Amino acid sequence: MPDNQNIKRLPRAFKQSLVRNPAQALVNRVLAENRLETVCREARCPNRNQCFASGTATFLIMGGSCTRGCRFCAVDKGCPIPLDPEEPHRLSLAAKQLGLKYAVITSVTRDDLEDGGAGHFAETVRELRRENPGILAEILTSDFGGRESSWRQAAEIRPEVFNHNLETVPRLYSLARPQADYRRSLDLISYASRAGLLAKSGLMVGLGEEVGEIKQVMADLKQAGCRILTVGQYLAPSPKHLPVERFWDESEYQDLKAYGEITLGLDAVVAGPAVRSSYLAYQTYQSITKLKQETPT
Repeated sequence: MPDNQNIKRLPRAFKQSLVRNPAQALVNRVLAENRLETVCREARCPNRNQCFASGTATFLIMGGSCTRGCRFCAVDKGCPIPLDPEEPHRLSLAAKQLGLKYAVITSVTRDDLEDGGAGHFAETVRELRRENPGILAEILTSDFGGRESSWRQAAEIRPEVFNHNLETVPRLYSLARPQADYRRSLDLISYASRAGLLAKSGLMVGLGEEVGEIKQVMADLKQAGCRILTVGQYLAPSPKHLPVERFWDESEYQDLKAYGEITLGLDAVVAGPAVRSSYLAYQTYQSITKLKQETPT
């Protein structure tokens, strides 16, 4: 495939105003002082400026190098560093300094670790809650290599939201994420749901999938117990990554939202060009829990 397919002109939806304010400066300072990574930076999220300016960020734990070679992801691939036992505490202090009410924590995939990093996730959430009573936690995990013992370890900390992204349709797994497995990821979401957790997932569009394939994945997620879904446009991080096959238009995202919420009965589908896994995460959680409280028993 020619490299110039990777640099198609971006739609207007991605042209955002640069915001500089005290909140953004505080986020940058707190992250630097506590030596913390964010997926906002590592994955080159298009919403980074907007989120930092609102005083939030998505924490990336367990280093900045991933053991898998997904062809859509901007995160570095290579030899990971040893786990830092002080990282959970530094993250909890950062959350306190930022005054967070809701923290989203994700990680690189650590297939080199016996538990895939589940224990580090658990300790991070425990420390977060010790330092920040009442804070809500959303974890966005890898599949932990399919280890059910690791799934259990991550589920037992009872995060308010358990997120695991399917990313794309089954047909494109060998192309986009060859070291992952569609059924294994669905099984993890099902496990989280059966454990009584609010399960969430995310999809990219623009890799060459068909609308019918995306809707089938959404149906699979609903059957697995997923309640929240994010859908956003794939952007190629570099000419070395998979090219963008096409940009979806706004009406298509609205169609997916209606299909997910009205036809399938998902609690929330957040869909749009710039939507990413943690986009409006706290607001979406609030809408779901409010819905649950107002539903007659």
